[in-house]
Formats: sequence, structure tokens, C-alpha cells
Amino acid sequence: MSASPAPYVLTFGETMALMRAEQVGPLAHASTMALGIGGSESNVAIGLQRLGVQAVWCGRVGVDSLGQLVEREIRAEGVDVRVAVDPSAPTGLMIKERRTPATQRVSYYRSGSAGSRISPDDIDDELIREASLLHVSGITPALSAQAEATFGYVIETARAAGVPVAFDLNYRGNLWSAEGAGSVYRDIIPLADIVFAGEDEAAIAVGVGEPEELARRIAELGPRHAVIKLGAHGALALIDGEVLRQEAVAVEAVDTVGAGDAFVAGYLAEYVTGRSPAEMLETAATTGAFACLVPGDWEGFPRRNELTLLGAKEPVLR
Repeated sequence: MSASPAPYVLTFGETMALMRAEQVGPLAHASTMALGIGGSESNVAIGLQRLGVQAVWCGRVGVDSLGQLVEREIRAEGVDVRVAVDPSAPTGLMIKERRTPATQRVSYYRSGSAGSRISPDDIDDELIREASLLHVSGITPALSAQAEATFGYVIETARAAGVPVAFDLNYRGNLWSAEGAGSVYRDIIPLADIVFAGEDEAAIAVGVGEPEELARRIAELGPRHAVIKLGAHGALALIDGEVLRQEAVAVEAVDTVGAGDAFVAGYLAEYVTGRSPAEMLETAATTGAFACLVPGDWEGFPRRNELTLLGAKEPVLR
């Protein structure tokens, strides 16, 4: 495979089919389900693409209709999709249950999935070496020993080629323990140029502390950018020794799943296009807010010409 036209951001990981109950209540009584897709790394790729930054996503799916759905949906967003088809493992599945108007439960069916069997052969070395930036998520090494080995291989290949690495801790408690995750995080953080983490995730890696202290502990391990995502309280970043704070954009949240990925996409889109740290954080907060406005993991992500909509004075634009 040849590299995608530069510049581009490369990412890889598991994307699953997503089934979502369309009404509030126990899943056992749901009469209809919406079908879509979701995956942290492909969410970021879609977010970047919508903001005008070419993204390449590599993944592995099964020989099934759900795998076809994953590939088709990501490709339809303009992302350069490099997908391997596994003849002996299914595409993973996640199901969202909105148990109350304010809470939802996400269940995963991904053990032994095609995505968990991703290998270095699925990601062309040239594609890694020619990227403007590699983005990875802490979900991938939690999927399987093979996925963890692939994760490490891709990061080392990027670093050897001088490609910057962005790492979102993205802890999933149903995949591994906090102790196991923390050990891997501490190995990976020194290899990254940009690290994103929620407060709880950062604490898994570097111990409990206030956001600024968490960012400083992460930065001490090597990254130039340590970004702590604070949800409704915005974000704090330590960039080359300087602390910056960003307020959240207030919205009435419909579905917060995917907001963290949207935040990362907004930040990285500004990073690779040479914008200032303040602009990185402002766009990240805006894209994160947009993601909360509609059901689904990525469907609400904004395009660049929509970034000012949340501050619009008029409800109807003509």
C-alpha cells in the first residue's frame, strides 16, 4: 500500500457496529434500535476530516455486514480507510441503553473480535513514516496481547521516523484493571508528544491530584503537551511549561459519548495546522460541545464553518 497524500493524521484501532435504543427505558422493552458505528480512533479521524484535516484510519473487521457498515460509514466521511478483513472473527458490537433520561449504559461484545486481532501487517510502515502525526488510544492495548504488540510497534515506527505521537489514555474498566492500565500508560506516556486524559484516567497513570498537578506529573514523563479533560468544567493544559485553562461551552447534552474524541479531534486539527495553544483548546472545547448535542458517537461533530454556531445570536440562519 502507498502512503496517503500528505499531510495527514494517521490513527488505528477497533471500530464496532453500534445499536442504540431509540427510547428511554430498559433495553428488554425496546421495540426499535438504531444502527450505526462507533470507535474512539475512527471518531477522531472523522472529527479531523470534518475540520479540514486529512485523516487515515486503519482497522480490522469481520466478513459480515457489520464490517461492511463500519468501512462504508467511515469512508463516506472522507477518511482514507485502510481496512483488513478477517475471515475468522466477527466485527465487534456495542449496545447503548438509555435507562433514564440522564444516564445510559454501554455494553460491549468485542471479545475475540476482528478488531482485537489487528496486527502490524494491517498498517503499512510507509503510511506511518509519512504521517504528520500519529494518534493512538489506550483502548487498543487493552483489547488483546496482539493488539498491544501492534500498538507498540506502530508507536516505535513513528518515533523512529520523527513523527509526533498523540496519546489519549481513554481508560475502559471493562477491558482491564486500573493497575494493568496504569503500567502500560506509564510506558507509553514518555513516548508521546501530546497526552490527553480525564482526571480519573490521569490518576491511574500518575496518582491522585488536582488537574494542574496531574498535568505536571504527566509532563515530567516527557510529553510537551499534557491536556486534562474536565468535562463540564472545561480543560487544563500544560504546554511547554505554560498552564492554560479553557472553559467548557455550555450546551444541553443529549449524549456525551464521543465528546472526548471530538475534543481530541479539535485540538489535533489546530495542532497540525500550526495554530496557537489557545486556539487548540478553544476549538477542542467547541467540538466537544457539538458532540453532546445529538445521539451517536460522532454524528454531531462540526465542520469548520460551523464552529461559530454555538455562539450565534439568532436561532434561524438565512
